[in-house]
Amino acid sequence: MQPVSLNAPQRPVTYGAVLRVPYAARLLTSTLIGRLPSGMAPLAIVLVCYDGGYGTAGAAVYLLANAAGGPVLGRLVDRRGQTRVLTVSALVATAGFALILVKDGQVLGAVVAGFARPPLDATQRSLFRPLMPDREHERVALALDASAQELIYIAGPLTAAAVAWAASAQTALLATAAIGLAGTLLVVTSPPSRSWRPIPRPADWLGPLRAAGLRRLYAAMACVGVPMGAIIPVAVRMGERLQAPGLAGLLPAALSVGAVIGGIVYGARSWPGPVYGHLMVLCALWAAGWLPLLAVTGPAAVAACLIPGTAMAPLLGAAYVLTARLAPQGMATEAGALLVAALDVGCAVGTAAADGPHGQLLLPAGGVAALVLLVVGPARDRPRLPLVAPAAPWKPS
Repeated sequence: MQPVSLNAPQRPVTYGAVLRVPYAARLLTSTLIGRLPSGMAPLAIVLVCYDGGYGTAGAAVYLLANAAGGPVLGRLVDRRGQTRVLTVSALVATAGFALILVKDGQVLGAVVAGFARPPLDATQRSLFRPLMPDREHERVALALDASAQELIYIAGPLTAAAVAWAASAQTALLATAAIGLAGTLLVVTSPPSRSWRPIPRPADWLGPLRAAGLRRLYAAMACVGVPMGAIIPVAVRMGERLQAPGLAGLLPAALSVGAVIGGIVYGARSWPGPVYGHLMVLCALWAAGWLPLLAVTGPAAVAACLIPGTAMAPLLGAAYVLTARLAPQGMATEAGALLVAALDVGCAVGTAAADGPHGQLLLPAGGVAALVLLVVGPARDRPRLPLVAPAAPWKPS
């Protein structure tokens, strides 16, 4: 079958159609459970390590270790398969969380738990290609995933805080480990995951970084991640200035709520033009969406934070689609994990750089920098891909 024209209209695919694909709902649900520790762990680690003076440092170590470990584990999945790598990494991550509870083991435990966190996001997206009947189903599934993952950063901290309040911070950390392990086991026992087999790939230390289009995409996504990390210190400083400490939690939560709404809208209908064009438009909206927040104070800031959120999940969904289509053969999981790592690095940079009097300027700057990276440069590096193309459907082995 010949690829369709870049300007050909997409076939309408609904969320219901995606969820009716065999095992799609199970994968989305179980992966969401397995990734909930991404939202729980930072707060749980802060609560457990606070008395030892490692609170925020322990959480930062966990996040940086996660950014380093994701691509490594993604490469192992691409080479060895999902079942063994995900199961072993989940067990090691569980041991890392337990080590945090041991005196003098907090930093090492955070490193182990972060580095070994199973790359469930990347493995799920690598399963969508053979699972979905065509690429339009895949696009809608990835948009749904981008929206659903924002629930992790709403429900995760709330769950950790609730468990810590009802029991203890130590219990919250153990619950984080148990939820992550349970979700991973749900994924690896699903038929699509058990049937997934590595594709032979050439020995290449650069892996997906060999592709110029992916390098450009990763650099842009690191810039996109800067405002995601900067919003927390910006919200804290705004709350201190206005004597409204609740803003520290409300602004990031509003951003995630906006992302859920925007992601659902983006995936619910077809959009003209190639996905790379979508990404450029969404980066522009991501930058412009922060401007109202810079102009308001008080309770209006919460509503203003919804605006950039509506661009965030669609932007990530488009980036996931491009990553899946640009990934070299046999490197899909590693390519997806590198995208997540790029976002994590951007978040870390934003969190560190925004702790200053003019940190709020980083909010629109991240989207502007991402847009410049996508627009400027050799035209040959820009992916020109069809929106809809056939894909080999998954079949039980």
